[in-house]
Amino acid sequence: MTEKKEEIGEEDEKEEERVSSETNIAIFNGKSIRRKLVVNEWFFSVVDIIGVLTESADPNDYWYRLKVREKESSETELSTFCRQLKLKSGDGKEYLTDCANTEGIFRIIQSIPSKKAEPFKRWLAKVGYERVQEIENPELAQERMKKLYELKGYSKEWIEKRLRGIAIRQELTDEGSKEELKKTGNLQYLQMK
Repeated sequence: MTEKKEEIGEEDEKEEERVSSETNIAIFNGKSIRRKLVVNEWFFSVVDIIGVLTESADPNDYWYRLKVREKESSETELSTFCRQLKLKSGDGKEYLTDCANTEGIFRIIQSIPSKKAEPFKRWLAKVGYERVQEIENPELAQERMKKLYELKGYSKEWIEKRLRGIAIRQELTDEGSKEELKKTGNLQYLQMK
């Protein structure tokens, strides 16, 4: 029994090493949202986001009531999209706070019945629709990528070079994978890619 406890303890220590010790601040609509980096992925304070999107006087209470209402209406536990991380509070101390990664935050926002959340929900629906279209017609994804690079200010020549470079790299990777498979017969090489 003690061996298992030690193993669990080691895993907890490894996890703590991968969690940033700093609470970072992101600004959205002029309001602060606390976040923390965990294994190269940002986790955001749920109550901060709720505060921004609802302008509630008590975002903690709003979050509690939202979880209860969602559980009753759809049997979905919004807390399953969260993990508790220590974030610095206004008093300078760190407290365990419900946080979610980007995907979890998007799901939680879908449950917020607020006029301020509505434009964000429509944007999510639009992006989802675009991705479904891209699955049906992959050429649309390439066109979207070109437009994004143009909006970032890259020249058409640079964009074309970039697309050719991606295509060449993909071709070389595919060829390298085929050669490795022929030499070794090892499927693990392909699974690592």
